[in-house]
Amino acid sequence: MSKIIFSKKQPLPEQREKYPFPRWGWLGVALMIISWILAWNRFAWFEPFQEFTFTPLWLSYILVINALSYRRTGKCLLINHTQHYLALFLVSAILWWSFEYLNRFIENWYYIGTADLGPERYVIFATLPFSTVLPAVLGTAEWVNTFPQISADLNRFKPLNIPVSKGLAMALISAGALGLTALGMWPGSLFFLMWLVPILLIVGLQSLTEKPPLVSDIEAGDWRRIWTLAVAGLMCGIFWEMWNSHSLAYWKYSVPYVQRFEIFEMPFLGYAGYLPFGIVCGLFADFILAPFPKKTV
Repeated sequence: MSKIIFSKKQPLPEQREKYPFPRWGWLGVALMIISWILAWNRFAWFEPFQEFTFTPLWLSYILVINALSYRRTGKCLLINHTQHYLALFLVSAILWWSFEYLNRFIENWYYIGTADLGPERYVIFATLPFSTVLPAVLGTAEWVNTFPQISADLNRFKPLNIPVSKGLAMALISAGALGLTALGMWPGSLFFLMWLVPILLIVGLQSLTEKPPLVSDIEAGDWRRIWTLAVAGLMCGIFWEMWNSHSLAYWKYSVPYVQRFEIFEMPFLGYAGYLPFGIVCGLFADFILAPFPKKTV
């Protein structure tokens, strides 16, 4: 069976040289410690800013995860692809506001401690943490990719012939549109489509003009990037839920069928949704922006 699935086994690359941890990485560590303390405590002098600790936490995470990549390879997205990486902040806000819109129909999560902001201030102060999602996930994927053992042999699957035509692209878009319609009609039963339908839509839309990079990877028998994106999504998800659990402004869940065995606020089975979400992040970034070099994320 393995001969059918896999091509010839390839040796793992040698251990990469480690570089000094950069000074800006230590700045991220210091900012993370300070932000974490402020987020999980209720100091009277900090009360006017207590609701807004999530953004500095994730900005510090982004600095630290890039610094960890730099320490292992001497390169990272923040330093070597700065303009592209900074553009992800805007793209990220667009992506997560799209999920916020879908959540208006399925209501799988809701926010506590934000009612006194008002609509205008809420949009401003919510957009800031939303903008950190893609930089965090793709930065984490780059760091995961520096550990060859995590994706060992996932680049030696048998190549596949995936003909991408406008007809197939339209079929994917139509399937995605039907999925969104069904999600609106039966949100309680089909809530999981929220994390799967975007994959169909993004692949379909990009296939109208070019073959998506992740599809090209699969065609070549290389599943490493898909796996590292999924792992990165789950890793970020754990940090999101952990930091959310003791923040003043936070979210809670109401997920049909799986609302039990919570870890922090998230039901245990709900963490599975972070796996396709990581892939969505990579697809969306490739769709809106030119892809990063293949070996990077």
